[in-house]
Amino acid sequence: MTETATTRVSLGDLRGRKGRTKADAPEAPDLGQDFWDKAKIVQPEPKKSVHLRVDADVLDFFKAQGKGHLTRMNAVLRSYVEARRRS
Repeated sequence: MTETATTRVSLGDLRGRKGRTKADAPEAPDLGQDFWDKAKIVQPEPKKSVHLRVDADVLDFFKAQGKGHLTRMNAVLRSYVEARRRS
């Protein structure tokens, strides 16, 4: 971390910030009652746990990209499924 990235604040200043939000945060526009009348609650489908055997080099490739390799493998499979459904 560089010197400019670190700032010192007093305990009193921190206590004064408690419960405050960022004043410069943009305010969202009012969506209106019509939006909420048409809104639907969507529950994501639960994932299934499977035992999958893959080639060692394929697993090594995804693992080498760091944390989240199983999520990335799922994304590749999802992309393939969606492409096949379109064709």
